[in-house]
Amino acid sequence: MEHSLKRKYPENGEQLFFNSFSLDDLNGDLFERVLSWLPTSSFLRLTSVSKRWKSAAASPSFKLTCSHIPSRDPWFFMVAPSLNQSVIFDSAENSWKRLNHPSPLRDDSNRSCMPVAASGGLVCYRKWSGDFIVCNPVTGSCSELPPLHLSLENQSLNAVVMSKTSKDQLSYKIILVFGELPNILFKVYNSSSGCWEDETALSRKFDDNTVDCDSNDDNVVYFLSKAGNVVTSSMQRSPSKQYSSVIANKDGEEIVYFLSSTGMVIACNLTCKCFFEYPMLLPVFSEYSIDVVECDGEMLVVLLSEFFETVSLRVWKYDEANQCWQQIAVMPAAISHKWFGKKADINCVGAGDRIFICLNSPALCTYIMCDLATNKWVELPKCCINGEIMEFMSAFSVEPRIEASV
Repeated sequence: MEHSLKRKYPENGEQLFFNSFSLDDLNGDLFERVLSWLPTSSFLRLTSVSKRWKSAAASPSFKLTCSHIPSRDPWFFMVAPSLNQSVIFDSAENSWKRLNHPSPLRDDSNRSCMPVAASGGLVCYRKWSGDFIVCNPVTGSCSELPPLHLSLENQSLNAVVMSKTSKDQLSYKIILVFGELPNILFKVYNSSSGCWEDETALSRKFDDNTVDCDSNDDNVVYFLSKAGNVVTSSMQRSPSKQYSSVIANKDGEEIVYFLSSTGMVIACNLTCKCFFEYPMLLPVFSEYSIDVVECDGEMLVVLLSEFFETVSLRVWKYDEANQCWQQIAVMPAAISHKWFGKKADINCVGAGDRIFICLNSPALCTYIMCDLATNKWVELPKCCINGEIMEFMSAFSVEPRIEASV
């Protein structure tokens, strides 16, 4: 990779090539700083350029330099029904890529591990035994967490979320939310200590405008208003969203959001050790699918619904001041209408101000990227591997970071 520096003399317009250099001529620190700004996919391809480039990938000083890059365009780590492949959509290059499946996940005992959470540059898998494995999909490094022991047996798992505890990508937390309403508790694994903390119970926070989820009144009528506010009823939860959950830091407080078995969004404030039930968000008498995402530190709800022989996919944000849901984005009818009658299921993940949406039905399967800043909706190209079109159930947003440690 050669670069020439040119200086143009204004008197006669002549050019002088006064220097020419290669990146390999740079000193070690500057060389690593330049490489750290390359997109991860590009850097991995270029490690074959020379031994120096290849050795940089394993250099502790290079990993530290990479950790100073504030953010990287996300990879969307795809979940396929077979669970035996690692495929990502690289948003920086707008293309699909196949990764080497980490060797610990190729073992017969771990072959059916299900991805359940992601944060920074790491993905968390849940084994059939209930224990967890954390993996860096870029480097393939894995670490099996200590066995999970609960003081109360047979507790239903509602949510699994993962979060960074520092900006250097070197530590993380995994948070599990257990129990049936109103008896909710959470348990935390902290990579800094390498162990699970004791369970902590959450108390219910009441609000005058909160709908009690224990209510047995099935005759209440709810509707979508033309103004975009929602008052809602109950739903059946899709099995594919068993652990749909996100975490956000709001005013210095950690809050985990998940969908209850009745379709209500539950907010678990880990700092205040309480939980809160949002009004339910669902149009009446319609086919639907619902999911929660986190975008730029806020929880949003994505809802696919059928109403009056049409189908719509809308994004909602809860207005705390007015105690109601507000619509902030809607998929163009030209894209959404083809899903009418297909009984599609949506699985979504947020990344910055974008939402990656997997739409699946027995008849169709596609992937949409929504840019909330511009309300631009783009259907992504199909993923083909060995000439076969791949179908995925869901995705996790991962920053491709070489330095992320398990």
